[in-house]
Amino acid sequence: KDAMVDMDIKQKPHQPHWYERYVQPCVAELLGSTLFIFIGCLSVVEDAEGTGRLQPALAHGLALGLTIAILGDI
Repeated sequence: KDAMVDMDIKQKPHQPHWYERYVQPCVAELLGSTLFIFIGCLSVVEDAEGTGRLQPALAHGLALGLTIAILGDI
């Protein structure tokens, strides 16, 4: 009966590891910013005539959406 009482005791909540708390968000920010800037710059390099401002705007929007989808939960 005492074993059942011991199992009912609530355990302390899980404390995140220092890597998950400090390093992982910084790495995610670095990767997200790099992806956003890299794709944005590449979308302007081959600026075909007739696309105007649409091509860089779409590329930045898609890069931002992709970055949020991949790294948003970190």
